[in-house]
Amino acid sequence: MNLKKLDLHHSLLQLCGFVLGLILALLYAQHQIMTGDQWQMLHKGYLGAYQDIWLAFGNAASAVGNVPGSLSAWVVGGPLLLWDNPWAPMLLLIGLRVLSYLMLDAVIKQVFSQQVRLLFMVAYWLNPWLLYDSQLYNPAYLCFFTALHFWSAFKLREQSNFVFSFLHVIAIGGAMQFHYSWPVLAVISCYLLYRKMSHPNWTGVITAGLVILASLIPYFQEYAVNEGLKGESDRYIGYGLVHVYPVLKALFYWLRYASTLFSNRIITDTSFDWLTTIAWLQLVFQYLWQAILYVVGATTVVIAAKVNWQAWKAIKPYIKRRTDVIEKQQWLLLYAAAAVMAIIINAMLSPITFSYWHLILTFPIALIPILVAAEQWRVEIPEHFIKGLVGLAAFFLVVNLVAACDSEKYTHKVSYAEQVQVLLVQEGITKQR
Repeated sequence: MNLKKLDLHHSLLQLCGFVLGLILALLYAQHQIMTGDQWQMLHKGYLGAYQDIWLAFGNAASAVGNVPGSLSAWVVGGPLLLWDNPWAPMLLLIGLRVLSYLMLDAVIKQVFSQQVRLLFMVAYWLNPWLLYDSQLYNPAYLCFFTALHFWSAFKLREQSNFVFSFLHVIAIGGAMQFHYSWPVLAVISCYLLYRKMSHPNWTGVITAGLVILASLIPYFQEYAVNEGLKGESDRYIGYGLVHVYPVLKALFYWLRYASTLFSNRIITDTSFDWLTTIAWLQLVFQYLWQAILYVVGATTVVIAAKVNWQAWKAIKPYIKRRTDVIEKQQWLLLYAAAAVMAIIINAMLSPITFSYWHLILTFPIALIPILVAAEQWRVEIPEHFIKGLVGLAAFFLVVNLVAACDSEKYTHKVSYAEQVQVLLVQEGITKQR
C-alpha cells in the first residue's frame, strides 16, 4: 500500500479503527477486576441514584485527602437514574472518551495530512495507554478534560469567544473534581495567556469560575465538619523539589506516553493460563512477552526522546512572549512544551512521587511531537511510514487483546456487571421505594 491508496481508503480505515477501539474499550470494561478505586466511584453513584444521597466529595487521593466536588458521583449516579444497570455509567465513560477523540481529531485534521491523522487515530484511540484505563475509576475521565482544554484553547488562538473561554475553564474545574493533577491544565492555560497564544473572553472565564465555585459550595460545607476529608501524611508540598527523583520520573512518563513502554501492569502481570495449563510453558510465554514489550518499548522511548529533543530545538526561539503570528504546528509544539513545564512544576510541588495514572491527562499531548515528526517521515520515507503505521496498529491490537483478558487489572474470568451486583448486596445498597 502506498500513500495514494492510504488517502483513497482513509475514511474507511478511520471508521474501522474507530469501531475497533470501541470494541476493545467494551472488552476491557467487561473484564475489569473490581477494586477499591472502582467501588469508590460506584458507591457514591449508587448512593445518589438509589437513596438520593449525593456525596460532595470524590475519591480519596494519596496524602492529600479526597478530591473536591460531587461530579464523580453524578457521572455514575446520573446514568443510573436513566437506566438502572451497571453498564449505564460505563457507557457514559466510553462516550466521554469518544468525545475526547473527536475533539482532538478536530484539531489534528486542521494541522496535519490525512496520513498523519490516521496515525493519530492509531496512536491515541487504539493505544493501550488509553484503553487500559477503560474502567470506572477517576483518572479514566481525565483525557476528556484534556481534550476539551486543548480543543477550546485551539479555538481561542486567533480570537476571543465566550463559549470556548467558558469551556476552557470548565475543563480545568471538571478535572479538579476527579484528580489532583488538574493544576497541569491550569499551568498550560497560564502559559498560553503569557505567550499570547490564547485570547480568552473574560466574561466567559469569570462565568465558568463562578459555576465551578458554586458547584463546590457543598464540598466546602462538608469539609468544615468532616475531618475524614483532610488527608494526613508525613509528606509535604515541595517534596519533589527536595528529592529530585520525582521530577525525573515525571519527565520520563512524558516520554513513555509517546512510546510503547506501557505500564508494568500490562507487561509483568500476564499469566497466560488461558493459553496453556503447563506451568513451565506459561513461564516461557511470560518471559517472551516481557522481553518483546520491554525491547520494543525501550526502542520507542529512545525514538520519543530524539523526537522531543528535535521539537525542543525547533520551538526554543519561540518560547518567550512574542506578538508574531506562529504556524499551527508551532502552536501545538508550544502547547506541548507548556505541558512539560506544567509536569515539572507539579512534580516539584507534589507531596508524592507520581505513578503513570497521576499524569495520564498529559498522554494525548505527549503525542504532538511524534505527529509533527511523522509529517516529515511520510514525505521522506513514505514506505517506512506505512509499514510503521500498520505495524503499530497490529502491535496495539495484540497488546490490547492480551491486556484486556490477562493482566493485573483485567481478566477473562470475571464479569463487570456481576461483580457490581455482588458488591451492592455485600454493602447493603438497595433502591428506596
